[in-house]
Amino acid sequence: MSESENNTSTTAHDGRRSIQSVETGFPLLSALVDAGLPLNLRDLASRAGMTSAKAHPYLVSFIRVGLVQQDSMTGQYELGPFALQMGLVSLQRLDPVRLALPHVNQLAMKIGHTLAIAVLGSHGPTMIHISQASYPVHVNMRNGTVMSMLNTATGRVFVAWLPPQIAQHYIERELGDQAVVTSNTPVHPDAVALQKMVEEVKQAGLAIALGNPLPGIDALSVPVFDHSGNIALALTSLGPSTLFDASPDGSTAMALRQCAANISRQLGCTQQTGA
Repeated sequence: MSESENNTSTTAHDGRRSIQSVETGFPLLSALVDAGLPLNLRDLASRAGMTSAKAHPYLVSFIRVGLVQQDSMTGQYELGPFALQMGLVSLQRLDPVRLALPHVNQLAMKIGHTLAIAVLGSHGPTMIHISQASYPVHVNMRNGTVMSMLNTATGRVFVAWLPPQIAQHYIERELGDQAVVTSNTPVHPDAVALQKMVEEVKQAGLAIALGNPLPGIDALSVPVFDHSGNIALALTSLGPSTLFDASPDGSTAMALRQCAANISRQLGCTQQTGA
């Protein structure tokens, strides 16, 4: 392909002009991102659906602008310093809640149950957005409600995926100030019981609460992870026991897991951290 062909302007489906060579070379960058490790020319070209001869000129240009770098000893290619700077800036600008809201609102309409977003606040897991159920349900929960770390599905998700020392800090704070958290029948598990709970939640990829913090109301909660694999927020769905399927393998649980996975990917998480 000649230089003039590489730089041809084309009109996309949205009516805007674009540079064809940029779009043609992009699969090479995408392949390096997906691989997550250096690749030789043949493997990189193959992953990008190109021949080595076609890929090489693009890589030369990407190296010149810092998007790709080549190891002088092995000849392998990997993302360059400017590509890394772009990624860091993008991650710094990510707002987990802003990204989650469209997903949560769409899922709430689909499942019909109350669906909420919780983040870790100064007193513990705190509800910051609630999409109400499509049917009348009396749930004494509003934005700003702090959920028990030990006795709610939302709290147990944070206990399971926070670093242990941070989770313990919030547990001890809760035990010293029960008035600030929402719980119906508080329990205080010992270290062995607490570790068992954490393992069960991680194994299931979600937490379940039956009749707590509200009698007759069941809840499921799942974690959302950021680019570092750390828990960024929790998605919690709840409803009356007579209507709400709290089974870990039920349709609501599956929809919650999928929604959380989609948000996590959008936040840059590539690890299988949900179980």
